[in-house]
Amino acid sequence: MSELNTFLFNILLFSLFFNVGISLYGIFARPSLIKKIIALTIFSDTANVLAIAVGYRGWPSPSQPPIPPVITTTEPSIDDLTWFARQAVDPLPQALVLTAIVIGLAVTLFLVFLTLQVYRLYGTTDVRRVARLRG
Repeated sequence: MSELNTFLFNILLFSLFFNVGISLYGIFARPSLIKKIIALTIFSDTANVLAIAVGYRGWPSPSQPPIPPVITTTEPSIDDLTWFARQAVDPLPQALVLTAIVIGLAVTLFLVFLTLQVYRLYGTTDVRRVARLRG
């Protein structure tokens, strides 16, 4: 079972880096502002999944899955804390991704608004034509 988990995790990482490459191509090589916004959204979602993958904690053994990061005893012993540190998932990447999703939504909405304004003023979303029209 461990080899299958390693294989699937490697496929996940490969596809994430492939997504990063495709989205960076879309951001830098495509002239349409709409396509740039879509590529930027794909890039931010891929970065969020990569942050979650960094915080992934593999199962130490099949009988002991990861546990939520909550200590249930009121006065834990050293053994309880050691077991907790070994078994609990890391909540920091999850909290950072949740914040990044909200910020990414706000940035995407702002960029869509700017693209609508560019289209309203210049009649196109092609950055090459906008640069020519502007002079």
